Amino acid sequence: DGDASELERTRQYMNEAFQSGAMTCLICIASVKRNQAVWSCCGCFCIFHLVCIQKWAKDSLFLVSSPLTDDDFGKKDYPWPCPKCRFEYKRSETPSRYYCYCGKVENPTVDPWLVPHSCGQICEREFKPSCGHKCLLLCHPGPCPPCPKMVTTTCHCKKAKPVPRRCSAKEWSCRLPCGRTLLCGQHACENPCHAGDCQPCPRVSKQRCVCGRQTAERLCASPQWQCDQVCGKCLPCGNHTCEQVCHAGPCGDCPRSGKRSCPCGKTKFTLPCTEDVPTCGDSCDKVLECGIHKCSQRCHRGPCEICRQEVEKQCRCGKHTKRMPCHKPYLCETKCTKIRDCQKHQCRRKCCSGNCPPCDQVCGRTLSCRNHKCPSGCHRGSCNPCPETVDVKCNCGKTVIKVPCGRERTIRPPKCKQLCSRPPTCHHSTQEKHYCHFGRCPPCRQPCQKTLTCGHLCPVSCHDEALVKQTGLHQSAGPWEQPSEPAFIQTALPCPPCEVPIPVECLGQHEVSPLPCHSAHPYSCKRFCGRLLDCQNHTCMKECHHVTKLNGSADGKKVGPECSQCEEECTKPRPAGCPHRCVLPCHPGDCPSCLQMLKIKCHCKLSVLYIECLKLTCADSKEKELLISCKNQCPKELPCGHRCKEICHSGSCPLSCSQKVKLRCLCKRLKKEVQCSKIQEGQVSLECDALCKEMKRKAHEIKEAEAKAALEEEKRRQQAELEAFENRLKGRRKNKRRKDEVEVEQSSWQKYKNLIMLPVFGVAVVVV
Repeated sequence: DGDASELERTRQYMNEAFQSGAMTCLICIASVKRNQAVWSCCGCFCIFHLVCIQKWAKDSLFLVSSPLTDDDFGKKDYPWPCPKCRFEYKRSETPSRYYCYCGKVENPTVDPWLVPHSCGQICEREFKPSCGHKCLLLCHPGPCPPCPKMVTTTCHCKKAKPVPRRCSAKEWSCRLPCGRTLLCGQHACENPCHAGDCQPCPRVSKQRCVCGRQTAERLCASPQWQCDQVCGKCLPCGNHTCEQVCHAGPCGDCPRSGKRSCPCGKTKFTLPCTEDVPTCGDSCDKVLECGIHKCSQRCHRGPCEICRQEVEKQCRCGKHTKRMPCHKPYLCETKCTKIRDCQKHQCRRKCCSGNCPPCDQVCGRTLSCRNHKCPSGCHRGSCNPCPETVDVKCNCGKTVIKVPCGRERTIRPPKCKQLCSRPPTCHHSTQEKHYCHFGRCPPCRQPCQKTLTCGHLCPVSCHDEALVKQTGLHQSAGPWEQPSEPAFIQTALPCPPCEVPIPVECLGQHEVSPLPCHSAHPYSCKRFCGRLLDCQNHTCMKECHHVTKLNGSADGKKVGPECSQCEEECTKPRPAGCPHRCVLPCHPGDCPSCLQMLKIKCHCKLSVLYIECLKLTCADSKEKELLISCKNQCPKELPCGHRCKEICHSGSCPLSCSQKVKLRCLCKRLKKEVQCSKIQEGQVSLECDALCKEMKRKAHEIKEAEAKAALEEEKRRQQAELEAFENRLKGRRKNKRRKDEVEVEQSSWQKYKNLIMLPVFGVAVVVV
């Protein structure tokens, strides 16, 4: 909210610090590098090389302190100024060491991540004007920006409530009337709330002068004023009047009263104010203007005469003496032969005191800018930088920057915000808008818009000044010769083929596709032709092709002479049941009737019948049943096992069997003849009578007796086999005892194995 000029200066210095070659030492007109020792002025913050500013201060002190007379030499401490802002520094303030911007670190190290010549610490320099706060930025060039701290402050007139504001803009106005009493003591300040003292009261009022004799209308701001009349009041002596102009208060005593001295001041007299003081008659003895001799006249009024005594004077150079009046200076005609401070020219001043003044000739040496000559007086050492500035302009001359003379060769021209005003070099009436620049204008990027042969406008970018690479212009003498860089020439290229999409139908009229205008002609879509051939069954299988319309036919889908001819067999569906193909080639309309004979087996599959295909396919279900029947008895067996009694028929045989069969009871003793179908249906059954049951009981008893006898016979046979087996085991045991001479003690298994094995074998035999 405050003055942004200091902040803008800080931003400018920061930008110059980071841009290579942007910071320039105004003494040597050379760029300030990161690794060079520098010094910054505290007035204008301009940066100089440390060596350059030391030499500048030394030369300035030498030139300024060169005394004009011998008496002033070495008595004054002359200052030296900044080369840019002329801010004066004392001799003791001549820089001798390299410090960072904030002055904390001596010889700061070069850090690529910091501002050049910065220590990287917090600046902590006090703001100007001082507000009690310190700069919080990192060590930086240029002035510190306005104080950003927030403080609570009230307006200038103290009427408004305190509000938080930036410290740099803490003084503000509430815009209400000030209201403070003015110096006149009668009126109040009517100006809006303002800083500082109130302005003088602008109102007019009648005021008396200091002596009160006159009254005039005057501004309230100046209530006291004096008129032009002499006071004229009688003094206390009664002999003289007050000679002061309009004054306040008493007039005071008479100025001729009291003790008064004679003109030489040696004798005092007490006389009335009406008498003048007489001379004392003694010698005057006042020191004359020469400062050596005294006035020899008697006490007198007025100034003393000049010194007329004869003295032997020595000239200023000290080479000659002469007697002459004291008040006259003595200068000889001898010219000084000493070399002046420029170390080039002799002094040549008459009767020089030895302390020769600086050379009064113009230096005239060419300055470092190579454009001007040094306008200073002749001097030692290198000349000061050129004081002139040069305007560096953009191409159009509307944007200008001032740079030190000599830097115009290395400084970049300023960036101009004006549009380029050059006429276009292509066929367009106006060129694209771009900023002012040096060199050739950029290539035109506007659409060409030339009318092509097809009538469309060229849509590509302008190609009137295209760069074309030239090849084959230089033939190399051999493989040792280095190939030269390709040469480019600027030439106008023809417009490219028109790419405007045009809807085009394919040859076979299958589709419409957008094609570029330069190639917009009928084409093959690579599909099959698809037109219906004369057979009315198949379509043309050729790739999409041109078809000639015949007899002015408006139908574009009809077959033409370019289409293929159908060579296929007739593939139309045959009547149901006809296995033969159509004898005609592929044709339109219905196929002719089939007259071939069919070889078909009858329903019973025993006989082969020959029937016309037409009769069979045209017959209904009953007629087909009769045609396929062989008229013989059906050979199939019924579920009951009898042969079907029907004539050859289709499908399954009837389930009701009319064959007569014999029905018996369960014991097969009783029998009866009944129809087979009734037996199958379970309608007829034959039960056993009492005689059958008696015979069945007796037969059962006989069977039980036979089974019991067989079981007893089996038991006897098994008993006989067991006894025979035991006898064989006993005989073997006796023979083994005879062979063994030594008796071996038997184990428990050997002792009791017979008792265990016999029952087991017995059970096995019984089972077998």
